[in-house]
Amino acid sequence: MQLLNTDQQLPIYSLEADESGNRNFRLYHFEGTLPSQGDLLIPHRKDHYLFVFMRQGGTRQWIDMIPYNLQDNTAYLLGPGQIIVKEGADELWSTGIAFTKEFLSLQESASLSQLPLIQDTQQPHELRLNSVDVNFVEDMLSKITAEYNEPSEWQQRMLTAYLTLLMTYLSRIYQEQLKDRIPSPEKQLLRNFQSRINTHFCELHEVSSYAELLNISAGHLSETVKTQSGKPAIKHIHERLVLEAKRLLFHTERSLKEIAFELGFADASYFNRFFKRETASTPLAYRINTRNIYY
Repeated sequence: MQLLNTDQQLPIYSLEADESGNRNFRLYHFEGTLPSQGDLLIPHRKDHYLFVFMRQGGTRQWIDMIPYNLQDNTAYLLGPGQIIVKEGADELWSTGIAFTKEFLSLQESASLSQLPLIQDTQQPHELRLNSVDVNFVEDMLSKITAEYNEPSEWQQRMLTAYLTLLMTYLSRIYQEQLKDRIPSPEKQLLRNFQSRINTHFCELHEVSSYAELLNISAGHLSETVKTQSGKPAIKHIHERLVLEAKRLLFHTERSLKEIAFELGFADASYFNRFFKRETASTPLAYRINTRNIYY
């Protein structure tokens, strides 16, 4: 991994080129491997997607301040920007696939980028697999590994095809586990709204701005979002801002003014009032109290 210097207080890791020069796709195998001690307990982000098939779990990681005890025969998918803290130092038995937004933007990756599992990465995914699922995933990973280790002019297309098939299979499991097999147009609008928020929350704070992006009226967007989620549309925007504020308050030493500016607030006092209204705590009190709990 390469450490970007865009945020010295909160490291961001990007993919280095592999031996073939590919900077957008990497494959990792861990067979009883111990994690690097230098990575433990260091909050960081990744600027890419990471799929992990955990054959043997047991260790624990924190993702956006939520602990996950990694389970046997479980698939995980993380999206760019989530804050990860590796806590455990147990042996790893897993296979990981990392791929970038640039990989998804390639023409042959068009169908991959539209899958629910890829589009809904505002929160980490944890998919429990049965024996049939495990066999399918292992078969796909075997094919991906073989293709990855034999660079050729067809490698990019083959890797994309296999990864698309794997993610399509897991997307079906994802929707079945959510009891949401075929999303209605209204449910899809909610997802599109949430996806736009995840991209633009720092600069767009009003429902009308997102309605414009989605080419619909603000009234229709508000009504649909409230019906599908049970929460007003503006609440979704505010929750995303609060999540990012909590990340920065807990994991960095940035001042309240710096955090307010990054999140698109005109001044620190407005940000302070917003955060207290949404959480019943001031930003400073939240920073102090949460660090006392976790540290």
